[in-house]
Order: sequence, then C-alpha cells, then structure tokens
Amino acid sequence: MKPFFSIVMPAYKAEKYIADTLASIGKQTFSDWECIVVEDGSPDRTKEIVREAATKDSRIRLIEQPKNCGVSEARNRGIQEADGEYLWFADADDTVEEDLLEKVYQSLQKNRAKLVLFGIVVEYYDRQGNFSYNEIRVPEEMYLTDPEQIHQQLIYMERETLYGYPWNKVYDLQYLKQLGITFDDYRNAKFIEDICFNIEFCMEIDSMNLLDFAPYHYAKRVNGSLTNEFVPDYYHFLRKRIQKLYEQCTYWKADTEENRQILGSLYGRYILSAMERNCDPRSGMSHRDRKDWCRKLFVDPLFLDLVMDAKASDSRMLKIALRILRTKSRFLCLSFARAIHIARNQFPIFYSKVKAGR
Repeated sequence: MKPFFSIVMPAYKAEKYIADTLASIGKQTFSDWECIVVEDGSPDRTKEIVREAATKDSRIRLIEQPKNCGVSEARNRGIQEADGEYLWFADADDTVEEDLLEKVYQSLQKNRAKLVLFGIVVEYYDRQGNFSYNEIRVPEEMYLTDPEQIHQQLIYMERETLYGYPWNKVYDLQYLKQLGITFDDYRNAKFIEDICFNIEFCMEIDSMNLLDFAPYHYAKRVNGSLTNEFVPDYYHFLRKRIQKLYEQCTYWKADTEENRQILGSLYGRYILSAMERNCDPRSGMSHRDRKDWCRKLFVDPLFLDLVMDAKASDSRMLKIALRILRTKSRFLCLSFARAIHIARNQFPIFYSKVKAGR
C-alpha cells in the first residue's frame, strides 16, 4: 500500500549526524510513512549507516547516486521515487519532534491542503561544534482556502524566513508532479533554489495549513553552512530572489505598500550581507571597486522601488542598515560594511545574535 507521507532526505558527508536524524524520524507517533534517503556519492560512511538503519526499519529506503550531483538532483531523484500522498523534505543533519507527522496529518483531516507549513527551531553551533543558542520561529495557526489570504500569509512567512525552506513544509505530491517542477531548474542558483521551487509550487495554490508548532530542529553550524562559504555571485543570486518574490507579488496583485516594505527590508538585509562580503579579500575588490558597486546599487530600479521605503520589523541592526542605505552615502555604507565584516569574522555567534535582533 502507498504510504501517506514520503520523506525525501538527501545525504552527503552526513556520517556524524544521520543516525540521529533517522532515529528521530523513526520515533514518529504517526507510522504511515516511507523515508527515501538519496545518498549522493559520499566519501564517508553515510551509505553504511543508512543501510544499517534500513535493515532495522523497512520504511527506510536507500537510493545510491553513483557520484555527487548536489542536493537539487538528490531531491529530484527522491521525488521520482516517492509514492506517498504527501511529500516532506528533511536534511540529514537535523532532527525532528516525534509528533511532527501526526500533527500534519491531523491538520489535513481538517483541510486537505496542497501545502502545510510549520515552524522551526534554529539551533546555532560555534566553530567547535558546541551548541550556543536557539531561535524559535512559529506561524499563527490557520486553515486557508482563500487565495488572497494565502498570498498575504506567504509574504508574511517570507518576512519570518519561513517561506524559502523546503523542510518546514509538506507538499501535495500529486499536485507537485502535475506541475512538473524540479529543483534542477534552479541548480545553478546557489542560495535560492529552495525559494524558487516554493514560489513555483505556490503560484496557484488554493489551500494551505499553517501550524503553530516548531517540530523541526535546523542545525546552523558556523563552519558547515553554505551561507558561510564565499560565493562570488552571492549578491546576484539574492537580488534575483527578491526580484522573483516581487514578480510573484505583482502576479498576485499583492504589491501593496506594506508588502513592498517587507520585501524592501529583506532586500536591505541581503545588500548589507553582500557589502560585508565585498570586504573579503577573496572578492578581489579594491576600495574603488566597492565604491563603484555602491554607485550602481543606488541607481538600480529594484533598490529605488523597495529599499527607499523599507521598514524593518524587529532587527536593530537592520533598522540601522536601512537608514544608512537610504542616505546613499558610499562612505557610510562602506564603513558600516567594514565594521560588520570584522564582527562577523571575529565574533560569529555574537554577530548572528545581533543580526537576529536578540
């Protein structure tokens, strides 16, 4: 018989964490699921650990990729193999509460939605791998069947950084396959493949459940996150993210002043992060290059449409950054970026707390 939930888990170099991840899934109080682990050509013992877990629980299935192809292709392979009614993505180094699937199932008995979205616990770890602190992000519980309400709530979810992630959502698998979207479409878009996938999936949905609990524990490690790597096209991708969100708002006829302010604050956050990364020696940028980068930014139509009227909701650092950006002063912007660069590299945990407004 087909399971109700298909869980797709890409796994690469996950030997330190995947046993705990699979154990947390195995403790689910709702038992009608399959877990498809797509082992993506790992050079470590990830494959052996999954194979051992599968011998103890037949609901776990190992799919082996002959070589490392990346998380997007691993997820796509998992979608092809999935046979459930609903699909949930999980990362191989995170853990979940035992009632996650049961609460999602209960919500679907109330509203057979195309998408279920729940909260997360972001757990921060320092360079030594020690737990530092956590941050809980939870939506207000709602069962929605009105597209306009769904659109507005998704924009609010983006403000709370809950729209982009794939693993705090459960998708109607048949609807997903009808759409024919895959992560392959965005494999060359680091940082934004997840949000691009979700934007495409959510463009026409007519039902959504928001659940006010945070069963997913997302581990954010100082040395293990993509956002800690240096990517030369970082700003290009994140500007594209804002552009796609803005286009979606326009398509929905939801490009109100409030929503432009929300997108403007998010764009300001990305601009600040990009300016800080421009200070990294690996960027190859001189002071004159950084000044020229700012000059081009200040005449960008997207900057003028969104950032000039942006409002930060809670982060003190972002409020300061937006004030500085609106001055269009290259001296102030570059000085602020330099200070952030020093803080981020010397005191990463302190920096993350300040960035989050803690």
